[in-house]
Amino acid sequence: MKPALVVLRRELHLALRGSGDSAATVLFFVLAAILFPFGVGPEPGVLTRIGAGVIWVVALMAAILSLERLFLSDYEDGSLDLLAMAPLPLEFVVLAKMAAHWLTTGLPLIVATPLLALFYGLPAETLPMLLLTMLIGTPTLSLVGSIGAALTLGARRGGVLLSLLVLPLYIPVLIFGVGAIDAAVADLPVRPHLLILGGLLAAALPLCPWAAAAALRQALD
Repeated sequence: MKPALVVLRRELHLALRGSGDSAATVLFFVLAAILFPFGVGPEPGVLTRIGAGVIWVVALMAAILSLERLFLSDYEDGSLDLLAMAPLPLEFVVLAKMAAHWLTTGLPLIVATPLLALFYGLPAETLPMLLLTMLIGTPTLSLVGSIGAALTLGARRGGVLLSLLVLPLYIPVLIFGVGAIDAAVADLPVRPHLLILGGLLAAALPLCPWAAAAALRQALD
């Protein structure tokens, strides 16, 4: 685990040194969510009803925005070749990069979520469920997104291809994340939604690093 932690520290250091990317992602998340009321109107009942769904959809978009350069900088400067030849399996390198991506992108989105929940007038009792679903769901977004980032590495217009590849895979996370919040508002059981979200994360944790590492090896050949 020590080499994996070294890679994780390296990725966090690089992310913090280029903190503008993370700040831009959070700023996009906040601004895009604020724009929705201008389109649907300022009616409090409408905003409360759509608030959780809007926050989740914008979180998906913000996650995609931050994925394109996940492996690109290492690919361009040759660092990815060195990481692939290191004694540490490439799957663990990918997992460390995913952890760094979530810590610098997913976690700040969660921190900004209460502000948007207040903006949409969501009931205070739904905020814990909103944060819990995002805490479970956003790591899945990073893991699944790593596959798209690896498959489009070095491709022309990779950002467009990345969005087309990843968005359909994000739909289950969106459905069950918003479903858990709606169930909490309607005083219905939320456990099934949370279990499915947890199952998606449990499946993505071993499978996505393996698939992304295979795609990276193909890109490096």
